[in-house]
Amino acid sequence: MKFLQSLENVVTPTNGWAATAGAMVAPIFQYFYGSDRRDILVLLLIMIALDWVTGIHAAKKRMTYSSEYGLSRIPRTLFLLALPAVGNLLDRVMGTPGFLFYGVTFGLIYHTWTSLTANAHRAGWPMPKSIVNLVGSEIKAKTERSMRQKGE
Repeated sequence: MKFLQSLENVVTPTNGWAATAGAMVAPIFQYFYGSDRRDILVLLLIMIALDWVTGIHAAKKRMTYSSEYGLSRIPRTLFLLALPAVGNLLDRVMGTPGFLFYGVTFGLIYHTWTSLTANAHRAGWPMPKSIVNLVGSEIKAKTERSMRQKGE
């Protein structure tokens, strides 16, 4: 009886709708991204989120933050999330076992890593010198773009 009473908080209309939505969306994600690829996609999502966070902090510190620029990054982010799906679908069409999916996804992870690392450096967050040297060209490009935004 105690077990059934504890289910009162679990079996709610809201949880039912969430479970139904998840059951409907999960196969779509599996179709577009392939099965057993959640870990690499979660890593990509975390990297993109960190890039947004570090970018916002760097822009605010450099006084170049604008909501227009931030909103323009949404289509870019959607594009970045669509590329692995395109790679997976091309793999399926060509019969390759994840070659394009993993190549595209690891490329995006590396690109996003350099971007978020450069943003963190520009925000003034501590960064090992060897990492700063590794992403020096990205730091330079972001600094130049920031100066153009400010009109300097």
